[in-house]
Amino acid sequence: MVKGVVTQSTEGARIAIDLDAGCRLASLEVHGHELLVTSGPGPIDWGCYPMAPYAGRVNEGRFAFGGASYQLPRTLGGHATHGTVFRHRWEAESDSSFKTELGAEWPFSGWVRQEIRLFPSGIAFRMEVHSEDGAMPASCGWHPWFRRIVGGAEAELDFRPGFMFERDLTGIATRDRRPVSAGPWDDCFGDLDRPPALTWPGVLRLEMEATCDYWVVFTERDHALCIEPQTAPPDALNHDAFVVEPGKPLIAECTMTWHLPEQPAP
Repeated sequence: MVKGVVTQSTEGARIAIDLDAGCRLASLEVHGHELLVTSGPGPIDWGCYPMAPYAGRVNEGRFAFGGASYQLPRTLGGHATHGTVFRHRWEAESDSSFKTELGAEWPFSGWVRQEIRLFPSGIAFRMEVHSEDGAMPASCGWHPWFRRIVGGAEAELDFRPGFMFERDLTGIATRDRRPVSAGPWDDCFGDLDRPPALTWPGVLRLEMEATCDYWVVFTERDHALCIEPQTAPPDALNHDAFVVEPGKPLIAECTMTWHLPEQPAP
């Protein structure tokens, strides 16, 4: 069984996948430039990690399903957040396929498989959330921390959603939609009219596409910003979670592609 860090390389790019740190991208280097925050004060603050079996916050860590009530560990501001698997050690099935159990912090038995494949101009991600026994609620997504400054250039966010969700006084996304307001943001959005992108002028442009309908964008830090595709808004366990059953996993896919600036003609 492979443990530790798995690397993939192609012409002009290299990724490092840290299995002991939740199967996250610990590094994403493109043409000599590191695009991710590679360390932080806690496990939610760096790299690009999978969120499952729930993405974002769960209000006070509480939810009900199948006539029973459940309490999850509270990890951020009195809420449960970002799932369980980013805190677990993962096993490598190959150099691009990885698996972990949902763990004791989750009240249902199951596992997650993540595939990460580097190609010359980008990365393809795929996540599957599986149930071991019976039905369970779930959502999932990815949480990348991009550096604001790369190659001396400051990131410019191209993000054009149709709406954002109102947040309550504790920061939890409600299901009330409202027009998009100016940032800074720690909010969930929908109805994008184009894939979100980050441009570091003169360095490169990175675009993200996903099968997910919702995106959380976090711009409240000076050194980084986050663009997070999610299958459902935060607090989905209390509203609109997908019901996973044996043989019926929740599946999400995401790609990041990059483009170098055009070189001036000689």
